[in-house]
Amino acid sequence: MNTILNLGHLVVIQGSFAEKLLDLARNALGADEMIPYLGPGLLRLSSAEPSVPCTPEAVAAALNSRAPAPSKIRTNMWSVAQFIEQRRHRRTLQAWMAEIFAAPAAPTVLHTWLARLPLSLIIDSWYDSAMRTTLAEAGRTDVVEIQGVTRANEFGDIWTKAYDLSGTELEPGSAAKTVLYTPHGSIRPAANFLVADSDYVEVLTEIDLQTPIPDVVKERRTYRGLFFVGCRFNDQMLRTFARQIMKRSKGPHYAVMDAAILTKNERRFLAASAITVIDMPLGEAAARLVGSGTAVDGGQDFR
Repeated sequence: MNTILNLGHLVVIQGSFAEKLLDLARNALGADEMIPYLGPGLLRLSSAEPSVPCTPEAVAAALNSRAPAPSKIRTNMWSVAQFIEQRRHRRTLQAWMAEIFAAPAAPTVLHTWLARLPLSLIIDSWYDSAMRTTLAEAGRTDVVEIQGVTRANEFGDIWTKAYDLSGTELEPGSAAKTVLYTPHGSIRPAANFLVADSDYVEVLTEIDLQTPIPDVVKERRTYRGLFFVGCRFNDQMLRTFARQIMKRSKGPHYAVMDAAILTKNERRFLAASAITVIDMPLGEAAARLVGSGTAVDGGQDFR
């Protein structure tokens, strides 16, 4: 069935129309006309139970198992992390986050496919480093990763740090053919994490002015759209970062999501941001993108 739904200005594409739109997205990615924006849900393509948490709620639960937080904040990753930082010190929070994400996350077929494309910019919004690992395993020597860093451990006006794929820290402002931008940090190579509320205080103060976003990201998004995969926007923090990262980008923007489970705030955000929803299971979407023809999943139907 071919369906185009307009739900309060939110456009949702289903059926064969969704397949055609996904084909357009695949061509745009291959031509470096679109930027992949990877969310934690992507990890479930390789396993029904990934080796690391793949939702903010799962990180909150892992932190709670180490230091129980008050019930009213227990499911909020950012608030639980702030509670630990205040009660147990930043070093403890840093060490526990490093423990939680220590196990290597298995790259998915989509990571592997993206690593072969001539992309100018890849955005990875989770801490797992699977995209970084895949690029390194592909033998890429033309990649720079730019990670968001907490100001808690820094002096001066520092928002990000840059690394090559061997883990060597590079000069600020470094760029390459492909820039991997991890705005919330990553476990590798240096366990940089923006996770506590306090980490975001100055970032959110400045982000509307675009100050924390690297110049190379602002430059390379200008004539491209964004392709969201494995993402949810059911928290204000996630919506704020996505909105500011895609600011002043040309579009169009697509997101592979399950329209049936979107919250009211997600619908508003997607509509206001002109993001068209491709309503298709993530495994099917991944198979069509990589051209395998066989749905990919880790034992469940992921969207």
